[in-house]
Amino acid sequence: MAARFFGLIPAAGAGSRFGGDLPKQYQPLRGRTVLAYAIDTLLDETPLSRVYVVHAQGDRRCANVTGGNKRIVPLACGGSSRAETVKNALAALRGELRDDDWILVHDAARPCLPKEALRRLLRDVADDDVGGLLAIPVADTLKRAGDDGRVASTEPREGLWQAQTPQMFRFGVLWDAYKANRALESTDEAQAVERLGLKPRLIAGSTLNIKITYSPDLAVAAAILAQNDPFAAHRASDDRRVP
Repeated sequence: MAARFFGLIPAAGAGSRFGGDLPKQYQPLRGRTVLAYAIDTLLDETPLSRVYVVHAQGDRRCANVTGGNKRIVPLACGGSSRAETVKNALAALRGELRDDDWILVHDAARPCLPKEALRRLLRDVADDDVGGLLAIPVADTLKRAGDDGRVASTEPREGLWQAQTPQMFRFGVLWDAYKANRALESTDEAQAVERLGLKPRLIAGSTLNIKITYSPDLAVAAAILAQNDPFAAHRASDDRRVP
């Protein structure tokens, strides 16, 4: 059978580091929401059959973002952490997806994923036995802090990469990873897979693929999109605009 590709976006987080009452995935960004951009970066010009958006039960905002497109499927099984949200989604999809289907897990708060980075991931990982993720080599000097708030040591950065998303693995591999012990302690899918004794492949990402963590990050994302907004054509008729 030909390989099938699906997207999975954990969007159940409250965004405590961002601040405010509105979770960061629903923050307005150039007339849309951060989440709408994240979804469309996966759907636009890719072979993904569907993108599953995993939100918290009782979250009524998600329907405003996901409605109207049959390739976007909301799942109301979000958990208290990213890992729990992904595990719940995989459990819900076990009867629908095959073990050899590819799953691309993408952060709800990454609205600026360049098309070429996504294509590179799809091309270079599609024949990999384990799977892989977008990442960029660490460029800054790293300091380890002591309990007193002072520098305890300078850490060598050689060989260190900063993980991004999407992270792309077979459904069967991901399910094995998330049903294993300590899976819910994993901060990303690659770490969960690593705990199976596997070594995910690193694929060069992009510095433009920023993650919205703090409120000033929205201005940075807006500037990136203003230079090359891949979804400008959507905005005139997009029913997922910010009210």
